[in-house]
Amino acid sequence: MSQTSSLQQIILASSSAYRKDLLQRLRLPFLAIAPDLDESPLSHEAPEQTALRLAQKKAEAIAKLHPEAIIIGSDQVATLDGLQIGKPGDHERALKQLQMMRGREVIFHTALCVLHKHAEDTSNILQIQNCQTLVRFRDLGDAELDAYLRIEQPYDCAGSAKNEGLGIIILDAIHSDDPTALTGLPLITLTSMLRNLGVSFFR
Repeated sequence: MSQTSSLQQIILASSSAYRKDLLQRLRLPFLAIAPDLDESPLSHEAPEQTALRLAQKKAEAIAKLHPEAIIIGSDQVATLDGLQIGKPGDHERALKQLQMMRGREVIFHTALCVLHKHAEDTSNILQIQNCQTLVRFRDLGDAELDAYLRIEQPYDCAGSAKNEGLGIIILDAIHSDDPTALTGLPLITLTSMLRNLGVSFFR
């Protein structure tokens, strides 16, 4: 199994099963710890700012408990016409989301933060970036949207669709420089950040 060059612990600041599955692709040993954090957007806060702020806050919350570890924080905000689209939570809200988004393009902001304390001077090395994904939804009827939701039940997903699953059927196009960003953890960006910290993937 791959290790960091200095054998530092890696912690994913998340309880998301999707982010855990994605991080496991890198074959690095890591822990997943959920931060205790209010994820409500601030008033007059732009969607991108919300995602960046929460990704950093998640990483900082876990860094207080594990100051020597490399902490990975991530947050995603979906937007339509500049308005934030959250996790629906139930079938009725999910159907309303899909009805609103059909035939439209939705922007997903997936913010990534990697935080690590510098051992030599106790300062923090902070890397943070927003990865934007443009998703166009198919213009489908209510019956198809309802059937999809009942099968996959993506009620914990912003945008009410799992692109890595059956949800790909209701999507018309995806445009992104980082293909895993839409699922919740942009791995191309993450591997670059980890390399900046001396993490080795092939040892």
